[in-house]
Amino acid sequence: MLLDPSTKYLPYPAVAFPPGYTRRWPTQRALKAPTWLSTDLRDGNQALVNPMSNERKLELFRALVKIGFKEIEVAYPSASEQDFQFCRSIIENGEVPDDVTLQIITPARADLIERSIWSLAGAKRAIIMLYNAVSPVFREVVFRNTQEQTIDMTLKAVRFVKKLTEEVSAQTGTHFQLNYCLETFSQTEPEFAVEIANRVFDEWGKATPESKIIFNLAATVECAPSNHYADQVEYFNNNIKQRDCVTISIHPHNDRGTAVAATELGLLAGGERVEGCLLGNGERTGNVDLITLALNLYSQGVSPKLDFSNLKEVSDLVCKAYETTVPPRYPYAGQLVFTAFAGTHQDAIKKGLDTQAKRWAEVDRTGQGTKYWAMPYIPIDPKDLGYGYENLIRVSSQSGKAGTAYIIKQNMLLDLPRKMQVAVYKIVQEQSEKLGKEMTTALIASAFRQSFSLDSKPVGRLFLHSYSLFPLSPSTKEPSSPVSDYSDDLMTLTPPAEDQSVLRFEGEVTVDGTKRTIRGEGRGPVLAVINALSNDLSIELTIRESEAQTINADNLPNAKSVTYIEMSIKDGKSTAWGVGISSDVVTSKCRAVISAANGLVGEMEFPRPRMIFAPQPVTKSRADSWLQGIKLRAGRVLSLSSDMNGTSSVHV
Repeated sequence: MLLDPSTKYLPYPAVAFPPGYTRRWPTQRALKAPTWLSTDLRDGNQALVNPMSNERKLELFRALVKIGFKEIEVAYPSASEQDFQFCRSIIENGEVPDDVTLQIITPARADLIERSIWSLAGAKRAIIMLYNAVSPVFREVVFRNTQEQTIDMTLKAVRFVKKLTEEVSAQTGTHFQLNYCLETFSQTEPEFAVEIANRVFDEWGKATPESKIIFNLAATVECAPSNHYADQVEYFNNNIKQRDCVTISIHPHNDRGTAVAATELGLLAGGERVEGCLLGNGERTGNVDLITLALNLYSQGVSPKLDFSNLKEVSDLVCKAYETTVPPRYPYAGQLVFTAFAGTHQDAIKKGLDTQAKRWAEVDRTGQGTKYWAMPYIPIDPKDLGYGYENLIRVSSQSGKAGTAYIIKQNMLLDLPRKMQVAVYKIVQEQSEKLGKEMTTALIASAFRQSFSLDSKPVGRLFLHSYSLFPLSPSTKEPSSPVSDYSDDLMTLTPPAEDQSVLRFEGEVTVDGTKRTIRGEGRGPVLAVINALSNDLSIELTIRESEAQTINADNLPNAKSVTYIEMSIKDGKSTAWGVGISSDVVTSKCRAVISAANGLVGEMEFPRPRMIFAPQPVTKSRADSWLQGIKLRAGRVLSLSSDMNGTSSVHV
């Protein structure tokens, strides 16, 4: 690259507005959609390495009609027999709705003009786009024409188009409009662009407010900032004759990467019609992207009059037709445009969704206000384009606690306490770094369930299989009847009215793969379980924090009670969260304690199970049975017998 590029490249010239002139376009706002012309089937097609077959073009044409385009550029009929036949087939086979106008393009050559016009014979409405390059570099280098010679050549072509369209119209009833394209308008002197356009207007001589002449101000090469293009359009808009009989159409390309901005400013400067392609396909860097333009309007509350409510389907069809792919970060249509990996972004989106849900619920409740969209980082509701919210937040090792919490809430319905979110994210982050990849929803759910012992089979060192709770008499401390037996399938028992009731807990717990029974007492089920862990396993636990949640989801047969509990062990420096989920609130609490204990015990050694003596009832016959079969010295054997009263007798 040159140290001083000014020695090789010239800056763009300013538009010569009158002294003291104040530009209007900076103060305007887009309040309605422009007329859209899709040029996918022509301009987009000619830019492809492998041009579309007519079968594929027909599939795309039907999609464009379905989206809502009322003007479609379908071919360059003089360029190939295939293009000519495509025009004829969609007209003759009734593919063109009455409210759709077909446009074709032709250079300013008599032999090519004639074939182009006949390609549209029989259509209800048709537009002939006549073009020739008018900028100095083309006039002087390519055609070696003066300005006047360029005008003369253009007017000769216009006269021929007028004569032939009138003849074809008389025979077939087709109504023709003229679209004169000032090719390379963006590099043309504004004064000359206006002069040649006014001469074409006079030569056509048929423009009315009901049947306007179209002037296509093509930024064939985007060679200056968007504001300069807007200046050019505004100058043209101010100086073209009989403005009410003229439609200003703009056709930006994307050489500087600002075609969308140039189009939006060009519309503010007086443009009324936009020519472009879906996803911005076209020569070099492409035409302007009509999807982006339309959805930019939509995000500002202006209907684009185009339907992209199933954007992925449209995008897939365009990619199939073009044999291309959409970059993942491409505006609106990219796979990742509604996705946040960064923790700060995820936190803002999660808060935004929660706040908006409450605000919308309040609108439903009161019938007042508007359900407007106001979301950090997400300017348009993905659901309006056929997407869900599942892709809004995705988790990698670079994400934060909010993203993980959002995914768990969306997919497991668990609304984690804020402090617990930090602990959960550390688990997910470690797993992500270990795997070296994104944590999918399935991986996050698996890591969460395993870390908090939520599987139906033992995962950690401790696992609660079943339990019973017995109320104890305050005076005798003797149990009465069980309060609750553990069973998710049969949870009809009601927990004590007060958690302060003194209870005895007896639970069957797997400890390092071996089932054993632990027992404890306490005021309420949580303290009773903690006491049982202390009595039988020497695990000394202290409660730090706890929260509860009830899940009433449409896809669940019964409401679920969720208990979140943070506990510490011994010195209080080591803490862990536990989670318990059950149809029964008491069971969820008991499970949460065991879950937290699993996170705290580490490599701790547990004491052996206590040996509990259980005396067996003894009968007389059993007490005397040791005499049975004793052999005496004389060789005789003792035998026992019992009478009807149960009295035993010894016989030799």
